[in-house]
Amino acid sequence: MAARNAGTELELGWISKVYVNPPAVVRHAEQIQKWRTVKGNWQAAWLLKAVTCIDLTTLSGDDTPSNVHRLCFKAKHPIREDLLKAMDMHDKGITVAAVCVYPARVTDAVNALKAAGCDIPVASVAAGFPSGQTPLETKLAEIKLAVQYGAREIDIVISRSLVLSGQWEGLYEEIRQCREACGEAHMKTILATGELGSLANVYKASMIAMMAGSDFIKTSTGKEVENATLPVGVVMMRAIKEFYWQTGFKVGFKPAGGIRTAKEAITWLMLVKEELGVEWLKPELFRLGASSLLEDIEKQTSGILVSQASDNCYVQAHSVVSKGAPFVHM
Repeated sequence: MAARNAGTELELGWISKVYVNPPAVVRHAEQIQKWRTVKGNWQAAWLLKAVTCIDLTTLSGDDTPSNVHRLCFKAKHPIREDLLKAMDMHDKGITVAAVCVYPARVTDAVNALKAAGCDIPVASVAAGFPSGQTPLETKLAEIKLAVQYGAREIDIVISRSLVLSGQWEGLYEEIRQCREACGEAHMKTILATGELGSLANVYKASMIAMMAGSDFIKTSTGKEVENATLPVGVVMMRAIKEFYWQTGFKVGFKPAGGIRTAKEAITWLMLVKEELGVEWLKPELFRLGASSLLEDIEKQTSGILVSQASDNCYVQAHSVVSKGAPFVHM
């Protein structure tokens, strides 16, 4: 993870005159979707970059120690060895960024990753995930338990009612207390943007979450009707940029929910590069919340290598994965 966001005092002046132009935001997002995507070997390289930014997730009621162990094995070996060898990336330690589970499964994940001999961090959802309809005392206790079990990252969820009723002081205080309960664990704050009512509220909630010390802001739980969308991503990234200009703290961004295809993953990478710059294209500042994305990335990578076998493929892969990302090559 990047250096911690120390947060700031509550500055309501930063959000008091916020205006978001939804049609303009939507048009901007649509333009990015229409861009020609990266092709051939460059596409394979960008897909490897996406892999290194994935929070590989299982958040099901029927999760068991055995399926968490399988998830952790996939986290350490996200791409087939033969594909990595074809790109000369088999010895570069390509793994996902983190494994994300419920608090009750944190110990299973920690033990599985330790047995596998890798240092992939375990992230735990907490604070009344996914609804947030839990007393604050219970939220804080759940966070502390997840950290005690070995979670190094905590994905909290906010109380949406505080946003919808404009209780910004209450939202700030809730997130601030969650941050304190995390201790040394990095905190990602899930805004559940599909339930906030407007893009203006998304921007305001993003700013409040960062003021309160969030190390990442995250779009969704993956359980809402509407999860990660590009217009929401644009608004949240503009808030991240403004917070950085105001404070000098770099806050990470995590879209989650409904990201299932390699093409969607690359679109999010391109949006981050456009809005925040290449320096955000690393796991310390960008994550993709996904449970089934790896399967399509592996499938697409295999197809690229078969159709465009080239001695240059490993050059692109090294450039993108080791340096963050080049300018988009069409």
